[in-house]
Amino acid sequence: MMASILYIVGTPIGNLEDMTLRGIRILKEVDIIAAEDTRQTAKLLNHYDIKKPMISYHEHNKKTKGEEIIGLILQGNNVALVSDAGMPCVSDPGEDLVRLCVEKGIEVIAVPGPSASLTALSISSLPTSRFVFEGFLPVKGKERKERLERLSIEDRTIILYEAPHRLINTLKDLREYMGNIRISISRELTKKFEETIRTDLDGAIEEFSSRNIKGEFVLILESKSSEALKEEEKMQWKDISIKDHIIMYMDKGLSKKEAVALVAKERGISKKEVYNISIDI
Repeated sequence: MMASILYIVGTPIGNLEDMTLRGIRILKEVDIIAAEDTRQTAKLLNHYDIKKPMISYHEHNKKTKGEEIIGLILQGNNVALVSDAGMPCVSDPGEDLVRLCVEKGIEVIAVPGPSASLTALSISSLPTSRFVFEGFLPVKGKERKERLERLSIEDRTIILYEAPHRLINTLKDLREYMGNIRISISRELTKKFEETIRTDLDGAIEEFSSRNIKGEFVLILESKSSEALKEEEKMQWKDISIKDHIIMYMDKGLSKKEAVALVAKERGISKKEVYNISIDI
């Protein structure tokens, strides 16, 4: 039989009324629904009187179930993939299934729906023209430290997800690496107890240190401006002369020309100015 289609269907992040008309139609028309948690998805299907067979697909079974779903599609079944909430494939094992489908030449169609990250960004009051989605930070160790260091020099608004039991530690780590920047924290989006707090990191730490923390969180972080980052880069060389700066890179194996270009870039000054100093080296 001819291969059919994998539909990536966005589902509500809280309020069931946010399900799109097209999403409802597709879930009613497909042959099988692949769900992150079949019990959670059953609540949505029951609400809209959708009766379709489901197959479990999540992080811990994605290899075996992914191959099974591919087989079903190749046999002519249309399959809809849904996550517990929001758009599948964003910080979600659905990305692996999409990759498998593309490799097999199977058509993949997105049926857009709610997204916790963009919902929180839209009400954050922080800049929205340029942003970066980081999902969940690594939990600990070198990988977490390296990620925080990279975020500390990011010049776009930053979107993070965080679990309630890790929120305070994450806020403290962000404060250490990024300073007391502005932050918007949203929890329980679209649900009865939805809340968004707009403050700075010091204020957020104080606020949530005295709370019984519940719910899933979206953190929207102010970035440093490009100008501020450039100024920081310049300041780190204030205790070393331009000549010594050039020599430092030449000692590391760079040619004088390469060293001059790099020093000029790091100090935010002209190559000609650095070159004139390099003549005596």
